[in-house]
Amino acid sequence: MIRFIFLCSISLLLSGELLLAQQRDTTVVTKVEGHIFKPKLSKSAGVQDLKVPEGFRIQKFAEGLEKPRMMVATEDGTIYVTRRQGDVRMLKDTNQDGIADVNKSVLTLDQVHGIALKDNELFLVTVNEVYKTAIQKDGSLGKPKLLMKGLPDGGQHPNRTIEFGPDGKMYISVGSTCNACDETSKESATLLVADASGKKREIFAKGLRNTIGFDWHPGTNMFYGIDHGIDWLGDTTQKEELNLLEKGNNYGWPYVFEEGKPNPADQPPNGMSYEEYASKSTGSVFTLPAHSAPLDMMFYDKNQFPEAYRNQAIVTLHGSWNRSDPSGYKVVMIKFDEQGKPLGYEDFVSGFLVNNDQEYIARVCGLAISGDGSLFISDDAGGAIYKVSYQNRGK
Repeated sequence: MIRFIFLCSISLLLSGELLLAQQRDTTVVTKVEGHIFKPKLSKSAGVQDLKVPEGFRIQKFAEGLEKPRMMVATEDGTIYVTRRQGDVRMLKDTNQDGIADVNKSVLTLDQVHGIALKDNELFLVTVNEVYKTAIQKDGSLGKPKLLMKGLPDGGQHPNRTIEFGPDGKMYISVGSTCNACDETSKESATLLVADASGKKREIFAKGLRNTIGFDWHPGTNMFYGIDHGIDWLGDTTQKEELNLLEKGNNYGWPYVFEEGKPNPADQPPNGMSYEEYASKSTGSVFTLPAHSAPLDMMFYDKNQFPEAYRNQAIVTLHGSWNRSDPSGYKVVMIKFDEQGKPLGYEDFVSGFLVNNDQEYIARVCGLAISGDGSLFISDDAGGAIYKVSYQNRGK
């Protein structure tokens, strides 16, 4: 048998060591440092405290939105953003001052979260269904049409996302119902794929705890997703995984993670050892700090930003709660080589943590890139959307 001892504290440091089980018949005592620390929303800091690379400008595009989540941008710069309370809002800057002067609800849809744009239609995913709706000439939305139903119930991760791949197919992320467990639905903790009409649904990849952000590298079409690591394994474990997503692969959750490390609280099925399960799983190709909670990921494929930013992945790190010192609370750029392989990462928008990391300005969430190459970032805690643009064009 395995005996699992978990030590958890709130704002207390506990000493411990991690001893990992390798055999089913071994008694293992595992001690883990567990912390809860949640910074507070700042009432004094603002956009002036944020940091962007030289030549860039960040400003508030919209505010007062209350929990904006995922976004898309049309070629003319119209932003459609989902909100957890169940609607889609349309935002538009008609006088080109960098601030939305149109801000209105254009669709009500219970539990809507993921959103994708294809052929002047919006595709929307709730916990259990996928819909599509046409964009009218005035930017309003038509009546939504149900395309798919019967997605698994949400549990711990109800926030589905949706994108269309280079193959024209629809990809849907379905997070796990738990931190680490044996799922009752084979479609939980997966990435699903279907045709554009929502038919022929199948599992594309599994063993993914919560891959909300995913995209295809321009030029190579290599498919990447960034997955949430398991909580309660310590301040620095489990790291957030960048996975190269390929059809039929198992990425290890909940039994192994990163490059085959075992999760001592959950044993592989059918008597397999952790090593055996790892040998049948696909390891991550890159990692980010544990508990930083990556939410959205987009490859920058426009021309406004300098050449060094093109074909690089922009990732929002929503921010930690399950560690002693906060991680995340920023937007980073994962750098890729010309062959579509990750090399490293660096901060792109930072400064959201203030007052010695005790408070935050925003919890960054969704991303969108408009036709002119501007980047939009949603903040579901402060209720704002930020716009990042490059000012020194030609330099």
